[in-house]
Amino acid sequence: MGSHAFDQTMSQPREYRCCLPNGKPFCGAMSRIVRVFQFFSFLMQKFTTCRHFSKKRLASLIIIVSVVAGPANGFDSLPGMAAQVSGDGSPDGVAVKAPAQARAKAQGKTPAEAPEKAQPEENEQAVAPPPSPLPRKMTTLRVITEDYEGMRLSYPSKISFDPVKKEIYVTDSGNGRILVYTHDFYPLLAVGQSHGIEAPGGLAVDVDGSLYVALAPGRTNPVPRIAVFSPSLRWEKDIVFAGFKGAEDFRPRNIAIHSRTGRLYVAGGFTGAVVLNKDGAFSHLLSPMDSLKHRSSEKATICDVEIGPAGKIFLLSEDMGRVYVYDQDENFLMKFGEKGGSSGKLSRPRGLGIDPNTGMVYVIDYMRHSANAYSADGRFLYEFGGKGWGRGWFQFPSDITVDAQGNVLVADTFNNRVQVLTME
Repeated sequence: MGSHAFDQTMSQPREYRCCLPNGKPFCGAMSRIVRVFQFFSFLMQKFTTCRHFSKKRLASLIIIVSVVAGPANGFDSLPGMAAQVSGDGSPDGVAVKAPAQARAKAQGKTPAEAPEKAQPEENEQAVAPPPSPLPRKMTTLRVITEDYEGMRLSYPSKISFDPVKKEIYVTDSGNGRILVYTHDFYPLLAVGQSHGIEAPGGLAVDVDGSLYVALAPGRTNPVPRIAVFSPSLRWEKDIVFAGFKGAEDFRPRNIAIHSRTGRLYVAGGFTGAVVLNKDGAFSHLLSPMDSLKHRSSEKATICDVEIGPAGKIFLLSEDMGRVYVYDQDENFLMKFGEKGGSSGKLSRPRGLGIDPNTGMVYVIDYMRHSANAYSADGRFLYEFGGKGWGRGWFQFPSDITVDAQGNVLVADTFNNRVQVLTME
């Protein structure tokens, strides 16, 4: 079982000692590289101009440079790249990057990762939320790789937790089926072609225990739809999309069911989430407006949807690199996240999960092989993961969820497994 130790020093602002010609700072590690290079050039000039330049002098030069350079532990890297790897290939510790809030505050700027909210009234005084403590370590509790018959997972793409039955649902895309596990991660059963499931996507379970599965076009049934199963997994009906522009091209990817209203929120890379009534009839589109950089505002495409504490609705846009939050009556509350490929940003976010106990939001990034953690009010806290094959490392992960105990479950797609992680 691998254990990841978080670097608490990352929460402190970095010291910048070198700047680019345009005034933008290098990181501390880059400053060290520049100084070492300058010193190396100076010594090379002295030694090569010397008449008695020899191998002994060259060896002395290498020793001097290595002493000046010091340990190369200050380099910025992709998530997880600073891990110390043990002999069996599992990482002993991963440095996790946190936002430099103190530096931004000292400069009088708002951090880029701060959520955008409605402006307060004139007489309303903004109160800074209390800082969220960073976890001291991340531990891999379990790695799920097979079903109850020993058949291996193949490209698991979606994962969901049922808070009623305390069961875990995994979409095993490569095998065209859905696997069900107990709350303590033991395999129960598989739902596949014998149940009419051929190309499953995301799923959701309502308060009565009925299972709703998003299905892409398949060989036997070319119509994209939502299949509804009873608590005993008997097929009941199919929900076919109609009543809105582009319905014939809509491909459902993920589903969330609001426990209070019974409405279905369906994401499918469409401009907005498709909202259905309890009976499956089309109601309306929930379409946030947003823009990237200086482009004009447009409707954001939504790739994932989740229902959080207090009935809040969370929509994720892969194209915008944003999370949009609405209350249970669909009133817009805030948006957070920033598009980009560097630390703390979202390159290709594919799935999100909400901790039912703390309200923390986790967003999985397919291209950066990592996950970002945000506070309940949308502040970026830290990231974890990185491309790799050992415990705690991911390879093109597609989804993330949180169970009742606060364990984080990641669909580690190209590693053909599900990882169960805990933050302490």
